[in-house]
Amino acid sequence: MPHHLPTDVLQVEGLPAVVSRPRWQADLDDLLVREKAHTREADAIAAARRRLPMVTVPRDATVDGVDGPTSILEVFQGRRVLVAYFHMWHDGRPWPQQCEGCTFVASQTQRPEYLHSRSITLAVFCQGSYQESRPYADFLEYKTPWYSARKSPALTAGRDFGFYACYVHDDAGNVFETYWTTDRGTESTLWSYAVMDMTVFGRQETWQDAPAGWPRLDPAVHPWRVDGRPTAQWAVTDAAARR
Repeated sequence: MPHHLPTDVLQVEGLPAVVSRPRWQADLDDLLVREKAHTREADAIAAARRRLPMVTVPRDATVDGVDGPTSILEVFQGRRVLVAYFHMWHDGRPWPQQCEGCTFVASQTQRPEYLHSRSITLAVFCQGSYQESRPYADFLEYKTPWYSARKSPALTAGRDFGFYACYVHDDAGNVFETYWTTDRGTESTLWSYAVMDMTVFGRQETWQDAPAGWPRLDPAVHPWRVDGRPTAQWAVTDAAARR
């Protein structure tokens, strides 16, 4: 039970201290200074990203889609910018055993209308064959276009799957890669993490810096899996019975 301390602080077991609203707002204002500095630095980094040089993508670069080989320029769907997520795939494995991290990423980005309003197309380039992997995208009811980059060395360029790459084309139809990022660099698209980070318990993952007693995931349980499946699969009706 809460009990009074020698100051104006009320302690609740397993939760932050309870203080008066003015004191709470003062601490929040101090944190806001750091948050604003972080925002300004992120803006400066984004400005530098916009000024990076580019590399040319071969004109004959293709991915596999519903109609077979598809040129990289066609993937833009008439827009000026393309963002592609290179999705890992485990050949021959059932859907519960597919990559939980890439499923986490791809499932967070299924309302592309705001990107379209800025002439940006978002697509998924899967490591698996189109024939094997496309039913997975349909099962998860993805809106974003799905292709296979299994036979696309010009696009993967020796990189392991699990990354974002950004492209732009000029008026002559030449395509350029402008930026790529992987690992924690992909978190900018994970709205669930952004919301979790605002909350008192955060992501609850084992690496997280949090006071003793804060909720944490069981180290034996993967943060992107629930009951043995990538978490997003459970959003689909009767997921377990469909594959």
